[in-house]
Amino acid sequence: MLYNWIKNIDFAYPQVFFLFALLPILMWWYSGKYQASQGSIKVSAIEAFNTSSWKNLFLHILFILRILAISCLILALARPQKRNDEELTRGQGIDIVLSMDVSGSMLSKDFLPNRLEVAKEVAAEFVRSRPVDRIGLVIFSGESFTQCPITTDRNALLSQIGALRSGLLQDGTLIGEGLATAVDRLSKGSSKSKVIILLTDGKEEPPEDRLIDPLTALEIAKAQQVKVYTIGMALEGYTPVEEKTKKGAIKKTMKIFLDEDLLKRISDETGGRYFRARDKEGLKEIYNQIDKLEKSKIEISSLKRFQEKFFPFVIAALGLLFIEILLRFTIFRKFP
Repeated sequence: MLYNWIKNIDFAYPQVFFLFALLPILMWWYSGKYQASQGSIKVSAIEAFNTSSWKNLFLHILFILRILAISCLILALARPQKRNDEELTRGQGIDIVLSMDVSGSMLSKDFLPNRLEVAKEVAAEFVRSRPVDRIGLVIFSGESFTQCPITTDRNALLSQIGALRSGLLQDGTLIGEGLATAVDRLSKGSSKSKVIILLTDGKEEPPEDRLIDPLTALEIAKAQQVKVYTIGMALEGYTPVEEKTKKGAIKKTMKIFLDEDLLKRISDETGGRYFRARDKEGLKEIYNQIDKLEKSKIEISSLKRFQEKFFPFVIAALGLLFIEILLRFTIFRKFP
């Protein structure tokens, strides 16, 4: 308990502690004075003087009380304080939507343990680095879905990112629908700066019932003045993938199809940039570059509050001095 109290205490004037150097001097002075005040007499035997009383046992109690009182006064002069630090973060944030591909190909193991797990980890780090932005999460494969609306609740968003897995949606890769859903989320926001980070490892695979194509989604993004950063997450050639079926997981090798031309066009025409991620470190660096390109205005106000804790030491010093004076003129009173 005492340790926890001391750990949270600062002293405004720690230089006052040098006064403790006076205590050994006072002890030396008291010892010399005591020895000088003792009388001496030569006797043939000392058995008669071998008696003791409680006054002899507490002979130095008055000096001890004086030393304790002086110690308390020194501590009080050093001004012990309990400090509470608070940081208030304010700023003008950006509305950002992470649009992430969760199709079956995101389980490819050219990124270990697989593309999806790496994408989730790096996206979570990016979210933690943006304290004042409103960020949302859209996922897409054969359809698109708003996993988390734009929010300042970091814990809720990180929880949704951590829960992502392949198979949540119908399989496929509909980049256009992922982009259009993300734009729709941003259109409901009030921020002047609106950004989408679209990550995919494939190319558009349009079914017959496709609702919106990528070029139409691009025109919508341009009309809403949304900047789109696109990330192609894949190596070249072939990659091992584990496909989940009703009979269990099937391991196979599939060719990598990444529509870089489409991703470049989307980013170029909206004022963003296209990036190619070939490993985990490369993906981290891409998010770092986007973080530097899209700066928020942040103001951090530090508030320091102090609670004075010297008063108990003053009371203790006065109490010890009072006890010393009381004992000196009562129990330990000396008669001439």
